[in-house]
Amino acid sequence: MKFAFLLCFFLLIIFQTDFGQNEEILRKQKRKMYHRRLRKNSSLNHRSNRQHGIQQTTATPIARFPIINVDYSMEEKFESFLNLPGAESSYNVLPGKKGHCLVKGMTMYNKAVWSPDPCTTCLCSDGRVLCDETMCQPQTCPYTVTPKGECCPVCTDTEQTEPTNVLPKQLPPPQVEMDQVFGEEALQSEEEDEETKGDREHKKETTGHRDQDKPHSEEESRRESKQRPGKMGRPAHQQLRCGRGQEEGEEEEEEEEEEGEEKEAVRGDVFPMPCQLPIPAPPRGRPRLPSGCSLSYRTISCVHAALTHIPPIMAPEITNLELVGNSITSIPDEAFNGLPNLERLDLSKNNITSSAIGPKAFKLLKKLMRLNMDGNNLVHIPSELPSTLEELNINENNLQAIDEESFSDLNQLVSLEMEGNNLSETNVNPLAFKPLKSLSYLRLGKNKFRIIPQGLPASIEELHLGNNQIEEITEICFNHTRKINVIVLRYNKIEENRIAPLAWINQENLESIDLSYNKLYRVPSYLPKSLLHLVLMGNQIELIPGYVFGHMKPGLEYLYLSFNKLTDDGVDQVSFYGAYHSLRELFLDHNGLKCIPPGIQEMKALHFLRLNNNKIRNILPEQICNAEEDDDSTLEHLHLENNYIKTREISPYAFSCIRSYSSIVLKPQNIK
Repeated sequence: MKFAFLLCFFLLIIFQTDFGQNEEILRKQKRKMYHRRLRKNSSLNHRSNRQHGIQQTTATPIARFPIINVDYSMEEKFESFLNLPGAESSYNVLPGKKGHCLVKGMTMYNKAVWSPDPCTTCLCSDGRVLCDETMCQPQTCPYTVTPKGECCPVCTDTEQTEPTNVLPKQLPPPQVEMDQVFGEEALQSEEEDEETKGDREHKKETTGHRDQDKPHSEEESRRESKQRPGKMGRPAHQQLRCGRGQEEGEEEEEEEEEEGEEKEAVRGDVFPMPCQLPIPAPPRGRPRLPSGCSLSYRTISCVHAALTHIPPIMAPEITNLELVGNSITSIPDEAFNGLPNLERLDLSKNNITSSAIGPKAFKLLKKLMRLNMDGNNLVHIPSELPSTLEELNINENNLQAIDEESFSDLNQLVSLEMEGNNLSETNVNPLAFKPLKSLSYLRLGKNKFRIIPQGLPASIEELHLGNNQIEEITEICFNHTRKINVIVLRYNKIEENRIAPLAWINQENLESIDLSYNKLYRVPSYLPKSLLHLVLMGNQIELIPGYVFGHMKPGLEYLYLSFNKLTDDGVDQVSFYGAYHSLRELFLDHNGLKCIPPGIQEMKALHFLRLNNNKIRNILPEQICNAEEDDDSTLEHLHLENNYIKTREISPYAFSCIRSYSSIVLKPQNIK
């Protein structure tokens, strides 16, 4: 019995030992397969990112780090009002169309893409600004340097001890171009490496140690290394796999250590030798750039480079050319023959004249979407513009006329800007805008229009006509623009009795009107039913007629009457009738009011109220808060500074409905 017990115990120990060894082998095999699969997936993802990275920076990007959130409420601008209570320049209050973005005074369309700096790409997405920092590709060369004006390092031959500005003509090609040259070959070589490694492991398992005892001559080893697609005999372009990154190399070292217990010494010609990282040679066809120009991804930038002509560049892969701030005077027919794939062309701030533009200068640009010619000396629209254009800017030129053929074939144009020219109703043909079937954004400010231009496209959504000489708005001005959403008519000569009753009252989509700095003496009647934003600052308004907002649905939300001549007699209980439930922001600052206007306590949705810089002397308990209602007020910002209020005499119940007293600004007050 004792012998049988010892035998069973001995067999159990042997079984556990074998099982533990098998389990350890299985665990190593699983770990090895996991690392191999992980490395393969990471390499595939890396290749995919390299091949598609440039598309994410030049086309609509998928922003990963939203750093700016812009909407059209005035709540984000309150701090500037606190610091500059009397500055008119801080009253930029006109919201844009829903979905558009207002960035530093510029309206960006939904899905618009721009770069505020070389390392950032921003996207307007449904009213929000999403910005994404440029992701630099890893370099495989031993030494790198970041050129001035760039955000990604490039290869250099020597180690840089101090920051050095590399001349544009000395810049190595960007990594994207290297990927275009080596992408397919590197992909093929990596696939061959995986297959070769699997075959080599299988061969080792079947042959055992026989290969150790077979010395090879140097010539045979060299011949076999050439035939075998391993690390030693690999062509130069396939050796790019050696520089896949430090993390991947560490994974390979761990894998080799784990497999070291299972593998015996292998033949010398297949030993994992340390690979020499090759310095990438410039790809074929890299354009030669003049002094002062730089190349970044698919963009050639020659900003303020003292150019007198458009440089002859052969680079079919370039999609963006920037020639801002030079002394270019002409555009010959062959100027862009070497850049057939241009999508964006910026020629602003040069000395280009209309007579010096060849009739076929833009004809070969079949993919051009954005053309900027601001700040030149053009007297008419360039001829034969590409039909692919979506954005055309000719601001601050000397345009004298727009005829019927000026915009022919531009049926995809979405945005057109021609501010700061000599245009008027006398030299703009009413049929000029007819071909623009997709136009939604039109800027004609700083011209000489006396009336609203005729023949506006039916697709128009935003119309900017500020700084003209417009005196009246007739009934037929907006008959065919049923989609119009924003109208800006600030700094004109419009009087309220020169606005026809049927000019825009039946517009169903018109939400924003800016009539600031005109000659209005009262708030205009017959405003659009759909109006949400009304800007009337800087007029001579003395009266808000009763029920003037009563017909609006869903109701006026933003009313700005700053810098007018309102007194207590010009505002009564029914002046805001129809907007009590909807008004969110009310600006009555810089007027002549001596009391809190009636009806304020009935505004259930009011968030921002400005009454500063008036002549108010006291605040009664029920002028702002309604004592009969227990609900808290929605007021978040109340400005009463620069009046004649004695703060110590204010009733403790005057602001009882306001949630936070920090929202109330009472100081400083004037002393009379």
